[in-house]
Amino acid sequence: MIDTAKLAAWMDEADLPGKGAPLEARFLSGGTQNEIYEIVRGDSSCVIRLPPAAAPASRDEGIMREWRIIEALDGTDVPHTKAIASCSDTSVLGRSFYLMGFVDGWSPMNNKQWREPFTSDPELRKGLAYQLAEGIALLSKVDWQAKGLQDLGRPDGFHERQVSRWTRFFDRVKGRELEGMDEATAWLNAHKPLDFVPGLMHGDYQFANVMFKDGAPARLDAIVDWEMGTVGDPKLDLAWMVQGWPEDTNAPEAATSSYVDLRGMPSREQMINHYSKVSGRQVDDLDYYLVLAKWKLAIVLEQGFQRAGDNHQLQSYGPLVPRLMKEAADFAESSDYRS
Repeated sequence: MIDTAKLAAWMDEADLPGKGAPLEARFLSGGTQNEIYEIVRGDSSCVIRLPPAAAPASRDEGIMREWRIIEALDGTDVPHTKAIASCSDTSVLGRSFYLMGFVDGWSPMNNKQWREPFTSDPELRKGLAYQLAEGIALLSKVDWQAKGLQDLGRPDGFHERQVSRWTRFFDRVKGRELEGMDEATAWLNAHKPLDFVPGLMHGDYQFANVMFKDGAPARLDAIVDWEMGTVGDPKLDLAWMVQGWPEDTNAPEAATSSYVDLRGMPSREQMINHYSKVSGRQVDDLDYYLVLAKWKLAIVLEQGFQRAGDNHQLQSYGPLVPRLMKEAADFAESSDYRS
């Protein structure tokens, strides 16, 4: 639990809303990387995000990195939480933290199902998908240089580093051989895009990391969880979003291909085309990004599986990782994409 007295004193010194009023903190969510609390002072409320006490020291830098992105989104069309204040002085709460606006919306991760009226009306539900695609398209259009994010990432050599970095990462966590790993890695090295337009990336864009406003029509309220945010190639975010999207969203398996029911949703092609229309980016070379997304996701989840212990969720990655890597290799082999 956070020290509410110290937080209140810091907020008072910063002359933030609710000055002088009693401060109440309610835990919302969190794990090994971050904790989130709702902060209420009189008629004012906000959310604090900070690493737990046991998190690595690097998470303090990560928190301030997230803050820079959220602050930069102010004044843009990207649905986001309001940036309120940040603190890198660890003497206040023991960790760096920032305050953001409270989003009074809903997440598809709540019980891993849609909220009414989207549960019973498939036509309305399609809007959730299009809003998801639109959010990331708008993000790709942010003028990151004008927002002072030149040092947030290194777009030069982005794709070269993706393959080399994650290959080294896999070598560190490796506990088994993965069929297709060598083939997919070789294909990625041989088919890197010749050029791309750098932009702001989320890094883990999916239904789990957005919130929607209540009621119809579907309206994206905020993109959240910016731990992986950087400046790179936004089309990797697009591929990450659709790499597991079923080809046929009317098929029965669309109900179980994700953590939410995707039956009746727009097709993968429709999602990609909507992104292209809103973002203004061409998507002719998306095959490369889809292979990269599946390959990278397999490596990320393999780390969780190797550390699973008795954690049932991490254990479930065991059969998923080889399937993803095999899909990456098979897709690469069947693709006619040439960089």
